[in-house]
Amino acid sequence: MFAPRHKRRFRLARRDAYGSRINREPSPILLALVPWGSVMLAAIIPFIIIATAVPLVPPLALLFLLGWRLVRPGVIPVWAGLPLGLWNDLFSGQPFGCSVLLFSLTLLAIEIVESRFPWRDFRQDWWTAALALTANIILGAIFSGAKVDLVLIAGLGPQVLLSVLAFPIVARMVADLDKLRLLRVRVVD
Repeated sequence: MFAPRHKRRFRLARRDAYGSRINREPSPILLALVPWGSVMLAAIIPFIIIATAVPLVPPLALLFLLGWRLVRPGVIPVWAGLPLGLWNDLFSGQPFGCSVLLFSLTLLAIEIVESRFPWRDFRQDWWTAALALTANIILGAIFSGAKVDLVLIAGLGPQVLLSVLAFPIVARMVADLDKLRLLRVRVVD
């Protein structure tokens, strides 16, 4: 019924968390497609979820971009703010170029923080994401031509709060997507 103990040990030695190690390598397509595709898909999802007069849905594309940049720092490069911001501008309803500027500035700021503090924990990443999300939401409202007053800040409060509270969930989703990205597939020579 069960394999002998020495055979089970041998079978386990050929596997790890990403699958079999013999004749398997991470797929180059998955390595490139999963991070970029998840951010691009996250830019489209808010239109499917809910439509309200008050901004409630967090900026999912920015959340996933921050998640990839903070959970897996080397996967999405700093210059990715330009193409991903352009894609987000197509769907966000913001003035064209707003996400390009804000995504690029956010990635540059995170790069500066990472060079200053190379060893971080999750709390510091959460604070970094909270600051970046708050700044992006408020600056996005200002760039869209809204009048800055107490009513605007109070109206954006629930969106900022939901965005900051959603970051740990998105970071966990990014970690799971990273496992998918590193999944080994059979290599045929």
